[in-house]
Amino acid sequence: QVQLVESGGGLVQPGDSLKLSCAASGVTLDYYVIGWFRQVPGKEREGVSCISVSDNMTYYTDSVKGRFTISRDNAKNTVNLYMNSLKPDDTAVYYCAANFAAGCPIILPYTTYTYWGRGTQVTVAS
Repeated sequence: QVQLVESGGGLVQPGDSLKLSCAASGVTLDYYVIGWFRQVPGKEREGVSCISVSDNMTYYTDSVKGRFTISRDNAKNTVNLYMNSLKPDDTAVYYCAANFAAGCPIILPYTTYTYWGRGTQVTVAS
């Protein structure tokens, strides 16, 4: 059974940092494009970042470029999202997901992702 589990969310102040982790069981993450998405109530799920399979190319949505970094830890079968200089607009539930595609020159629509975690809440407030 495939399971993705996000962790690392919490309540932080503007300017703080968080590390989100996506740990997998039943699947080897380095065979999949991994995406991070976020969603706030009443809005559509937004693609934040993704990392490709073989060359670990990455993509970031404009609002997080220069602040977020996605990376793989294949030894731990985990993908991490390092979030720096957090802003109140970053407040959302963050989800990781796995896609059978090979690359991520852009973040593919969330409907193309096969496996999903249940999400972790990130709240940025002073």
